[in-house]
Amino acid sequence: MPSIQKVRNWYAQSFEELTELPHPRIPNELRELLINAQRKNSNGERNGRMLLQNTENPSLVGEDYRPIARRNNVNSRRYFVLLDENIKWSPEIYQYNKHFTKCLSIIKRRHDPVVTTVAQGINEYKHSRQRMQIDSSIQSFLDRFYMSRIGIRMLIGQHIALNEEPSRGNYVGIICTKTNVRELAQEAIENARFICEDYYGLFDAPKVQLICKPDLNFMYVPGHLSHMLFETLKNSLRAVVETHGSEAEQFPPVKLIVAEGKEDITIKISDEGGGIPRSAIPLVWTYMYTTVQSTPSLDPDFSKSDFKAPMAGFGYGLPLSRLYARYFGGDLKLISMEGYGTDVYLHLNRLSSTSEPLQ
Repeated sequence: MPSIQKVRNWYAQSFEELTELPHPRIPNELRELLINAQRKNSNGERNGRMLLQNTENPSLVGEDYRPIARRNNVNSRRYFVLLDENIKWSPEIYQYNKHFTKCLSIIKRRHDPVVTTVAQGINEYKHSRQRMQIDSSIQSFLDRFYMSRIGIRMLIGQHIALNEEPSRGNYVGIICTKTNVRELAQEAIENARFICEDYYGLFDAPKVQLICKPDLNFMYVPGHLSHMLFETLKNSLRAVVETHGSEAEQFPPVKLIVAEGKEDITIKISDEGGGIPRSAIPLVWTYMYTTVQSTPSLDPDFSKSDFKAPMAGFGYGLPLSRLYARYFGGDLKLISMEGYGTDVYLHLNRLSSTSEPLQ
């Protein structure tokens, strides 16, 4: 499909730009230092200077917790060499890092519209094949593709934030060591209600009752959590409005409950939006599945980095949100009572004990 070819060409161009980036000229003395340090690491040297200890998760002070790798006596593979902090880097190294960061910024901007463009490509495919749904092989490919994209953008965003953006309190790059769940939930509620009011022409969207401790903080990427909360709340608000009618004088509230456990922080979003038939529940995790009668057309120049375009109609909210949750070892689950409503459970792993789920 034309849109898929466009995305493929973006990736080819970005890969070429990275591989053709001129290598820095490293002075012989520094080169020897790097090679020797690498040899020491590969020979199994494990003194305190060469290999740093894992940084403990600040959310688990006093907890009896050890990372999986340490419990299983597994040595994590490292893709870098640790050197003396007082080492003097040559100007060429700083210049190279500056060029590399600029290259990453250009690539990140180029790939902002990937999700929307692939969605357009799936639409083209469905129309050309005259199909309502995509088959399991395409679904599996999209899961792997989007999970990979989340990982790549995480690394690129972190590198750019560390090198270009001013430092912020409690932030290390794009990771916040004290992400406040209540504040993010409140912001997501306001955004979702605003879009709901705008889409349905309502004076007052369904209320959302937030039950969460005000001081509940943990280490996470706020952008990921905001995306998941916004998408799930948007679904709930839409279900409530369409079940009870936009002319209703009063809507039953949506409830957002946050519970703190030792392993997980769990967020439950409950609505009285009529629920989903049991036979349709597997379909909500498939891309481009939607209960909206007609999928809105996408502007080819639409370039949002996150898929937050319309109120509904693309069927990307839940499957993408589940990938964001799984990226850090969490999950997103849905339980429905047809004729009443739906509960969505968002599990967030607070142990930092899982690796990226490469498939």
